[in-house]
Amino acid sequence: MNTPPSPHTPFRRIRGTALTGAVAVCLLLAGCSGTGDSGSGSDTGAAGAAGTGRLKVAMVTHASKGDAFWVLVKKGAEAAAAKDGVELTYTSDPDATGQAELVRDAIRDGVDGIALTLAKPDAMKAPIAQAKASDIPVVGLNSGIDSWQSDGVLEFFGQDESVAGRAVGEKLDELQAKHALCVIHERGNVALEARCAGVKKAFTGETDMLYVDGTDMNAVSASVTDRLKQDPSIDEVVTLGAQFALTAVKSVKSAGSKAKVATFDLNSALVKTVQSGAVQFAVDQQPYLQGYLAVDSLWLYKTNGNISGGGAAPVLTGPAFVTRTNVGAVAKFAANGTR
Repeated sequence: MNTPPSPHTPFRRIRGTALTGAVAVCLLLAGCSGTGDSGSGSDTGAAGAAGTGRLKVAMVTHASKGDAFWVLVKKGAEAAAAKDGVELTYTSDPDATGQAELVRDAIRDGVDGIALTLAKPDAMKAPIAQAKASDIPVVGLNSGIDSWQSDGVLEFFGQDESVAGRAVGEKLDELQAKHALCVIHERGNVALEARCAGVKKAFTGETDMLYVDGTDMNAVSASVTDRLKQDPSIDEVVTLGAQFALTAVKSVKSAGSKAKVATFDLNSALVKTVQSGAVQFAVDQQPYLQGYLAVDSLWLYKTNGNISGGGAAPVLTGPAFVTRTNVGAVAKFAANGTR
Protein backbone atom coordinates (compact mmCIF):
# COMPACT_ATOMS: atom_id res chain seq x y z
CA MET A 1 0.00 0.00 0.00
CA ASN A 2 1.20 3.47 -0.75
CA THR A 3 0.13 5.51 2.25
CA PRO A 4 -0.49 9.14 1.29
CA PRO A 5 1.47 11.73 3.21
CA SER A 6 -0.44 13.40 6.00
CA PRO A 7 0.11 16.96 7.18
CA HIS A 8 2.84 17.30 9.74
CA THR A 9 1.47 17.35 13.24
CA PRO A 10 2.22 20.75 14.81
CA PHE A 11 4.83 20.79 17.52
CA ARG A 12 3.32 20.60 20.97
CA ARG A 13 5.36 21.39 24.04
CA ILE A 14 4.94 19.44 27.23
CA ARG A 15 6.76 20.72 30.26
CA GLY A 16 7.33 18.60 33.30
CA THR A 17 8.40 19.48 36.78
CA ALA A 18 11.85 19.07 38.20
CA LEU A 19 12.59 15.88 40.07
CA THR A 20 13.53 15.74 43.68
CA GLY A 21 16.88 14.19 44.47
CA ALA A 22 15.33 11.05 45.93
CA VAL A 23 13.12 10.44 42.93
CA ALA A 24 16.04 11.03 40.57
CA VAL A 25 18.03 8.32 42.31
CA CYS A 26 15.13 5.90 41.95
CA LEU A 27 14.85 6.69 38.24
CA LEU A 28 18.51 6.16 37.64
CA LEU A 29 18.28 2.78 39.30
CA ALA A 30 15.30 1.95 37.12
CA GLY A 31 17.30 3.00 34.06
CA CYS A 32 19.88 0.32 34.77
CA SER A 33 17.20 -2.30 34.25
CA GLY A 34 16.18 -0.94 30.88
CA THR A 35 14.23 2.30 31.19
CA GLY A 36 15.12 5.33 29.12
CA ASP A 37 14.36 9.03 28.44
CA SER A 38 15.57 12.28 26.91
CA GLY A 39 18.26 14.79 27.60
CA SER A 40 20.83 17.32 26.55
CA GLY A 41 24.37 17.88 27.66
CA SER A 42 26.49 15.17 29.26
CA ASP A 43 25.98 16.52 32.77
CA THR A 44 22.87 16.86 34.89
CA GLY A 45 23.31 20.60 34.84
CA ALA A 46 23.52 20.87 31.06
CA ALA A 47 20.83 23.15 29.67
CA GLY A 48 18.49 22.01 26.93
CA ALA A 49 15.83 24.52 26.08
CA ALA A 50 17.45 27.92 26.05
CA GLY A 51 16.85 29.76 29.29
CA THR A 52 14.77 26.95 30.86
CA GLY A 53 17.38 24.46 32.01
CA ARG A 54 15.18 21.70 30.55
CA LEU A 55 16.25 19.15 27.99
CA LYS A 56 14.44 19.26 24.65
CA VAL A 57 13.40 15.94 23.18
CA ALA A 58 11.57 15.24 19.92
CA MET A 59 9.61 12.06 19.29
CA VAL A 60 8.93 11.41 15.61
CA THR A 61 6.80 8.42 14.61
CA HIS A 62 5.16 6.99 11.52
CA ALA A 63 1.70 7.14 13.12
CA SER A 64 -1.38 7.74 11.02
CA LYS A 65 -3.97 10.22 12.19
CA GLY A 66 -6.47 8.78 14.65
CA ASP A 67 -4.60 5.53 15.36
CA ALA A 68 -5.35 4.64 19.00
CA PHE A 69 -2.11 2.67 19.33
CA TRP A 70 -0.04 5.82 18.97
CA VAL A 71 -2.15 7.67 21.49
CA LEU A 72 -0.78 5.19 24.05
CA VAL A 73 2.80 5.69 22.86
CA LYS A 74 2.39 9.44 23.16
CA LYS A 75 0.87 9.19 26.63
CA GLY A 76 3.86 7.18 27.82
CA ALA A 77 6.26 9.71 26.34
CA GLU A 78 4.39 12.57 28.00
CA ALA A 79 4.46 10.82 31.38
CA ALA A 80 8.24 10.38 31.20
CA ALA A 81 8.71 13.98 30.04
CA ALA A 82 6.62 15.32 32.92
CA LYS A 83 8.52 13.23 35.43
CA ASP A 84 11.96 14.15 34.12
CA GLY A 85 11.32 17.84 33.50
CA VAL A 86 11.78 17.40 29.75
CA GLU A 87 10.38 19.69 27.07
CA LEU A 88 8.81 17.20 24.64
CA THR A 89 7.74 17.63 21.04
CA TYR A 90 5.70 14.86 19.38
CA THR A 91 5.17 14.77 15.60
CA SER A 92 4.23 12.04 13.15
CA ASP A 93 3.87 11.29 9.47
CA PRO A 94 3.02 7.87 7.98
CA ASP A 95 4.90 8.79 4.81
CA ALA A 96 8.59 7.87 5.17
CA THR A 97 9.80 10.98 3.37
CA GLY A 98 7.63 13.17 5.54
CA GLN A 99 8.82 11.45 8.71
CA ALA A 100 12.45 11.97 7.68
CA GLU A 101 11.79 15.68 7.17
CA LEU A 102 10.23 15.90 10.63
CA VAL A 103 13.46 14.50 12.06
CA ARG A 104 15.41 17.17 10.19
CA ASP A 105 13.02 19.78 11.60
CA ALA A 106 13.86 18.55 15.09
CA ILE A 107 17.58 18.84 14.35
CA ARG A 108 17.13 22.38 13.11
CA ASP A 109 15.11 23.12 16.24
CA GLY A 110 18.18 22.30 18.31
CA VAL A 111 16.75 19.43 20.34
CA ASP A 112 18.92 17.50 22.79
CA GLY A 113 17.65 14.07 21.82
CA ILE A 114 15.42 12.33 19.28
CA ALA A 115 13.24 9.23 19.65
CA LEU A 116 11.96 7.79 16.38
CA THR A 117 10.41 4.76 14.75
CA LEU A 118 12.02 2.79 11.95
CA ALA A 119 9.06 1.43 10.02
CA LYS A 120 10.95 2.30 6.82
CA PRO A 121 14.58 2.05 8.01
CA ASP A 122 16.27 3.14 4.79
CA ALA A 123 14.45 6.48 4.88
CA MET A 124 15.77 7.21 8.37
CA LYS A 125 19.47 6.56 7.74
CA ALA A 126 20.33 10.03 6.43
CA PRO A 127 18.49 12.06 9.09
CA ILE A 128 19.92 9.83 11.83
CA ALA A 129 23.42 10.45 10.48
CA GLN A 130 22.66 14.18 10.40
CA ALA A 131 21.55 14.07 14.04
CA LYS A 132 24.70 12.24 15.08
CA ALA A 133 26.83 14.78 13.21
CA SER A 134 25.09 17.43 15.32
CA ASP A 135 25.85 15.47 18.53
CA ILE A 136 22.18 14.66 19.05
CA PRO A 137 21.59 11.13 20.42
CA VAL A 138 18.87 9.10 18.72
CA VAL A 139 16.94 6.17 20.19
CA GLY A 140 14.48 3.91 18.40
CA LEU A 141 11.13 2.52 19.43
CA ASN A 142 8.41 0.23 18.15
CA SER A 143 9.63 -0.53 14.62
CA GLY A 144 13.09 -1.45 13.34
CA ILE A 145 14.45 -4.03 15.76
CA ASP A 146 16.48 -5.61 12.94
CA SER A 147 17.95 -2.32 11.71
CA TRP A 148 18.38 0.03 14.68
CA GLN A 149 22.09 -0.76 15.12
CA SER A 150 22.95 -0.58 11.42
CA ASP A 151 21.07 2.73 11.21
CA GLY A 152 23.21 4.14 14.02
CA VAL A 153 20.57 4.31 16.76
CA LEU A 154 21.83 4.35 20.34
CA GLU A 155 19.13 2.20 21.97
CA PHE A 156 15.91 0.44 20.97
CA PHE A 157 12.66 -0.23 22.83
CA GLY A 158 10.06 -2.54 21.39
CA GLN A 159 9.04 -6.03 20.43
CA ASP A 160 10.85 -8.54 18.25
CA GLU A 161 8.11 -8.86 15.66
CA SER A 162 9.47 -12.08 14.16
CA VAL A 163 9.44 -13.72 17.59
CA ALA A 164 5.95 -12.37 18.23
CA GLY A 165 4.72 -13.70 14.90
CA ARG A 166 6.13 -17.14 15.55
CA ALA A 167 4.49 -17.15 18.99
CA VAL A 168 1.14 -16.44 17.35
CA GLY A 169 1.71 -19.24 14.85
CA GLU A 170 2.36 -21.66 17.70
CA LYS A 171 -0.73 -20.37 19.51
CA LEU A 172 -2.86 -21.06 16.44
CA ASP A 173 -1.57 -24.63 16.42
CA GLU A 174 -2.63 -24.97 20.07
CA LEU A 175 -6.08 -23.72 19.10
CA GLN A 176 -6.17 -26.28 16.27
CA ALA A 177 -6.64 -23.71 13.53
CA LYS A 178 -6.04 -24.93 9.99
CA HIS A 179 -6.11 -21.90 7.67
CA ALA A 180 -5.09 -18.39 8.73
CA LEU A 181 -5.56 -15.10 6.92
CA CYS A 182 -2.97 -12.53 8.05
CA VAL A 183 -4.15 -8.99 7.27
CA ILE A 184 -1.37 -6.45 6.61
CA HIS A 185 -2.63 -2.87 6.74
CA GLU A 186 0.53 -1.12 5.49
CA ARG A 187 2.60 -2.64 2.71
CA GLY A 188 6.36 -2.37 3.26
CA ASN A 189 6.20 -1.68 7.00
CA VAL A 190 8.99 -3.94 8.26
CA ALA A 191 7.30 -4.65 11.60
CA LEU A 192 4.00 -5.69 10.05
CA GLU A 193 5.64 -7.81 7.38
CA ALA A 194 7.74 -9.55 10.05
CA ARG A 195 4.66 -10.39 12.11
CA CYS A 196 2.90 -12.22 9.30
CA ALA A 197 6.12 -13.86 8.16
CA GLY A 198 6.62 -15.17 11.69
CA VAL A 199 3.07 -16.52 11.80
CA LYS A 200 3.59 -18.32 8.51
CA LYS A 201 6.91 -19.77 9.62
CA ALA A 202 5.63 -21.29 12.87
CA PHE A 203 2.02 -22.18 12.00
CA THR A 204 1.73 -25.72 10.63
CA GLY A 205 -1.50 -24.89 8.84
CA GLU A 206 -1.95 -22.74 5.76
CA THR A 207 -1.26 -18.99 5.97
CA ASP A 208 -2.44 -16.45 3.40
CA MET A 209 -1.52 -12.75 3.35
CA LEU A 210 -4.07 -10.04 2.60
CA TYR A 211 -2.88 -6.46 2.00
CA VAL A 212 -5.43 -3.76 2.76
CA ASP A 213 -5.54 0.03 2.91
CA GLY A 214 -5.26 0.67 6.63
CA THR A 215 -6.26 4.31 6.23
CA ASP A 216 -9.74 3.32 5.03
CA MET A 217 -11.59 1.08 7.49
CA ASN A 218 -14.52 0.61 5.13
CA ALA A 219 -12.13 -0.75 2.52
CA VAL A 220 -10.52 -2.99 5.14
CA SER A 221 -13.90 -4.40 6.11
CA ALA A 222 -14.89 -5.01 2.51
CA SER A 223 -11.60 -6.71 1.63
CA VAL A 224 -11.71 -9.08 4.61
CA THR A 225 -15.40 -9.85 4.05
CA ASP A 226 -14.83 -10.63 0.37
CA ARG A 227 -11.88 -12.90 1.11
CA LEU A 228 -13.83 -14.85 3.73
CA LYS A 229 -16.73 -15.33 1.30
CA GLN A 230 -14.33 -16.49 -1.42
CA ASP A 231 -12.61 -19.04 0.83
CA PRO A 232 -14.80 -20.64 3.52
CA SER A 233 -11.85 -22.79 4.63
CA ILE A 234 -10.28 -19.78 6.42
CA ASP A 235 -10.88 -20.44 10.10
CA GLU A 236 -8.65 -17.74 11.63
CA VAL A 237 -8.23 -14.05 10.84
CA VAL A 238 -5.06 -12.51 12.27
CA THR A 239 -4.92 -8.72 12.30
CA LEU A 240 -1.97 -6.51 13.17
CA GLY A 241 -3.73 -3.77 15.13
CA ALA A 242 -6.58 -3.57 17.61
CA GLN A 243 -8.88 -1.46 15.43
CA PHE A 244 -8.46 -3.91 12.56
CA ALA A 245 -9.46 -6.79 14.82
CA LEU A 246 -12.67 -4.98 15.74
CA THR A 247 -13.38 -4.52 12.03
CA ALA A 248 -12.54 -8.16 11.32
CA VAL A 249 -15.12 -9.30 13.87
CA LYS A 250 -17.76 -7.44 11.87
CA SER A 251 -16.40 -8.85 8.60
CA VAL A 252 -16.68 -12.40 9.91
CA LYS A 253 -20.34 -11.82 10.70
CA SER A 254 -21.02 -10.13 7.36
CA ALA A 255 -19.42 -13.01 5.48
CA GLY A 256 -21.32 -15.64 7.43
CA SER A 257 -17.95 -17.15 8.25
CA LYS A 258 -17.08 -19.38 11.20
CA ALA A 259 -13.56 -17.93 11.40
CA LYS A 260 -12.12 -16.79 14.71
CA VAL A 261 -10.23 -13.51 15.17
CA ALA A 262 -6.89 -12.93 16.88
CA THR A 263 -4.73 -9.83 16.80
CA PHE A 264 -1.57 -8.02 17.66
CA ASP A 265 -1.86 -4.97 19.92
CA LEU A 266 -4.41 -3.89 22.45
CA ASN A 267 -6.69 -0.99 23.34
CA SER A 268 -9.61 -0.41 25.68
CA ALA A 269 -12.24 -1.39 23.10
CA LEU A 270 -10.40 -4.59 22.25
CA VAL A 271 -10.18 -5.54 25.92
CA LYS A 272 -13.97 -5.80 25.95
CA THR A 273 -14.03 -8.06 22.90
CA VAL A 274 -11.41 -10.34 24.47
CA GLN A 275 -13.51 -10.45 27.64
CA SER A 276 -16.57 -11.41 25.61
CA GLY A 277 -14.65 -13.98 23.55
CA ALA A 278 -15.28 -12.21 20.23
CA VAL A 279 -11.49 -11.95 19.85
CA GLN A 280 -9.53 -14.99 20.99
CA PHE A 281 -6.38 -13.20 22.10
CA ALA A 282 -4.22 -10.13 21.61
CA VAL A 283 -0.44 -9.83 21.59
CA ASP A 284 0.49 -6.88 23.77
CA GLN A 285 3.74 -5.03 23.05
CA GLN A 286 2.96 -2.30 25.61
CA PRO A 287 3.02 0.89 23.51
CA TYR A 288 2.75 3.16 26.57
CA LEU A 289 5.94 1.57 27.89
CA GLN A 290 7.71 2.07 24.56
CA GLY A 291 7.00 5.79 24.58
CA TYR A 292 7.91 6.13 28.23
CA LEU A 293 11.22 4.27 27.98
CA ALA A 294 12.30 6.05 24.81
CA VAL A 295 11.99 9.49 26.40
CA ASP A 296 13.34 8.39 29.77
CA SER A 297 16.36 6.73 28.14
CA LEU A 298 17.43 9.97 26.50
CA TRP A 299 17.17 11.80 29.82
CA LEU A 300 19.28 9.14 31.52
CA TYR A 301 21.83 9.19 28.73
CA LYS A 302 22.23 12.94 28.80
CA THR A 303 22.24 13.30 32.58
CA ASN A 304 24.07 10.16 33.64
CA GLY A 305 25.56 8.48 30.57
CA ASN A 306 23.29 5.41 30.86
CA ILE A 307 22.66 3.24 27.80
CA SER A 308 19.90 0.65 28.19
CA GLY A 309 20.94 -2.72 26.85
CA GLY A 310 24.49 -1.44 26.67
CA GLY A 311 23.82 -0.38 23.10
CA ALA A 312 24.23 -4.02 22.10
CA ALA A 313 20.77 -5.44 22.78
CA PRO A 314 17.24 -4.07 22.45
CA VAL A 315 15.00 -3.59 25.47
CA LEU A 316 11.98 -5.83 24.81
CA THR A 317 8.50 -4.68 25.75
CA GLY A 318 6.69 -7.77 24.42
CA PRO A 319 5.23 -10.07 23.32
CA ALA A 320 2.71 -11.06 25.96
CA PHE A 321 -0.57 -12.84 25.27
CA VAL A 322 -3.77 -11.28 26.60
CA THR A 323 -6.57 -13.86 26.67
CA ARG A 324 -9.98 -14.20 28.21
CA THR A 325 -8.40 -15.80 31.29
CA ASN A 326 -5.96 -12.98 32.09
CA VAL A 327 -7.48 -9.88 30.47
CA GLY A 328 -8.87 -8.73 33.81
CA ALA A 329 -5.32 -7.92 34.96
CA VAL A 330 -4.97 -5.20 32.31
CA ALA A 331 -8.61 -4.11 31.96
CA LYS A 332 -8.43 -1.34 34.57
CA PHE A 333 -5.29 0.10 33.00
CA ALA A 334 -6.89 -0.03 29.56
CA ALA A 335 -9.88 1.85 30.98
CA ASN A 336 -7.43 4.52 32.18
CA GLY A 337 -6.08 4.84 28.65
CA THR A 338 -2.58 3.50 29.34
CA ARG A 339 -2.83 -0.08 28.03
